[in-house]
Amino acid sequence: MPRQFKTLIVDDEPLAQELVLAYVRKVPFLSIVGCCSTAAEAAEVVNSNEVDILFIDIQMPGISGLSFAQSLTSDKRPKIIFTTAYADYAVDGFKCDATDYLLKPFDFDEFLKAATKAKRQIEIEQAADHDLHDPDPSDTFFFVRSDYKLLKVEIANICYVEGLKDYVKIFMNDRPKPLLTISTMKQLEARLERFSFVRIHRSYIVNAKMITGVEKGGLFVGSIRLPVGDGYKANLQSFIERLTL
Repeated sequence: MPRQFKTLIVDDEPLAQELVLAYVRKVPFLSIVGCCSTAAEAAEVVNSNEVDILFIDIQMPGISGLSFAQSLTSDKRPKIIFTTAYADYAVDGFKCDATDYLLKPFDFDEFLKAATKAKRQIEIEQAADHDLHDPDPSDTFFFVRSDYKLLKVEIANICYVEGLKDYVKIFMNDRPKPLLTISTMKQLEARLERFSFVRIHRSYIVNAKMITGVEKGGLFVGSIRLPVGDGYKANLQSFIERLTL
């Protein structure tokens, strides 16, 4: 049986809730987890259930839909589709990394298009996550989701990785800009450790082949200086000593 994506509806207007619920029931790959009237109710559902897709109004009493979306952590963050009568919120909505933005009144075709987009994003992320967690030992590359695409990363071309709150930036010598993708430093470290990568800081993993110099409290990758964290100095020193004549 094809997977169904668990869906939560949040809207303080009963008629709006009923409309989205009716749409959800018409889509074979969606199942309903619940309907809420406030962000506070939605928080309880998200914290106690797996939610894949969230349809949420922006302007609600108490906590707004925008504020609620911004409060979600990466491990509990469903795909967010805002539903609102106010077009002015569109820019703010996409700043929350929303999958889509439905302007009321929207029809079923618009709803289905947004739901399908969320479904595809989840499937891409799961494929990328599988590549990170279950790599073939012979693989010298992996795929990441970035800019709504699945991009191939050649491990030999990685210069260093920088960890952010819920994302990582992968700096490469064959790309002018770093790749930004949802992942954790722990996942990347596990994937890269057998390829001469070394963790030098809570926020940095470096390709040893790209290190051009080491100094007190830092090292260089080309002309870029990266800090070495106190808790990682011994690890780096041991690593460097093995490569020093």
